[in-house]
Amino acid sequence: MGGTKAFKAAYFEKLKNLLEQYSQIFIVGVDNVSSQQMHETRQSLRGKAVVLMGKNTMVRRALKGFLADHPEYERLLPFVKGNVGFIFTNEDMPAIKEIILSNRVAAPARAGAIAPNDVWVPAGNTGMEPGKTAFFQALSIPTKIARGTIEIVTDLKLIEGGSKVGASEASLLNLLNISPFTYGLSIEQIYANGQTFSAELLDISDEDLLKAFSQAIQTITAVSLAVSYPTLPATIHSVINAYKKVLAVAIETDYSWEGIEELKDRIANPDAYASAAPVAAAATSGDAPAKEDAPAQEEEESDDDMGFGLFD
Repeated sequence: MGGTKAFKAAYFEKLKNLLEQYSQIFIVGVDNVSSQQMHETRQSLRGKAVVLMGKNTMVRRALKGFLADHPEYERLLPFVKGNVGFIFTNEDMPAIKEIILSNRVAAPARAGAIAPNDVWVPAGNTGMEPGKTAFFQALSIPTKIARGTIEIVTDLKLIEGGSKVGASEASLLNLLNISPFTYGLSIEQIYANGQTFSAELLDISDEDLLKAFSQAIQTITAVSLAVSYPTLPATIHSVINAYKKVLAVAIETDYSWEGIEELKDRIANPDAYASAAPVAAAATSGDAPAKEDAPAQEEEESDDDMGFGLFD
């Protein structure tokens, strides 16, 4: 009994120190994870993160004891369920996530296990003798006999993700040497600086954030202009629209200022400014015939150089 109390006290103290030392926690699921995988994961995270396992009842009791000084730890309690562990870190979270998820191993299908994903049987020759067609017939898999072996006609989804693997499905997959599942640590939730969120948020890139920020600014600007409510993103548009109105008033009245005189003169005397364009165009077009005439002159000169007259 004394040893158990001492162990719990040491565990509580260790958990408390880790919570104070690290601001980021990965709550990971460890279903179907072997001790060898856990060992390799600890080695991969050495110097970057600390892995802590423990019974859920003991972890929950420890966290509740810390709530008086750290009420934010209450956000961890809903996720202390099932077969989970904690990974504490202060390093770059996406990098730690990649390390956690990288150590996965293939595993055969076992009867009674819950399939983590869909399982497909591909079309093609199985290399199995015709006497084993009963396996395929029991699972309604279309087959034919080709060159003395069983051939699956089309791809077929054998097991739906989230459903229980049957004995027949497991036997067939083992006969086909198909290991459809991969097992490893899974990230159930992330705790960082007093907040919890899902691991998918770590997949958001800087480009995604900039795009979302840009779209938000556009929306704010459109709403601000529509309801005539001043906001910083809409300020430049409001200034430009106001200046357009000032220009319109100045053009319709005698009011003017330096910088608008040329515009008003262009409106009052369009012919004076339009005449410059045809002159420039004519000058440009006038050069073209000269260039076209050049080859003709060269041809005439080359004819004269032949040394023959018209009637020779």
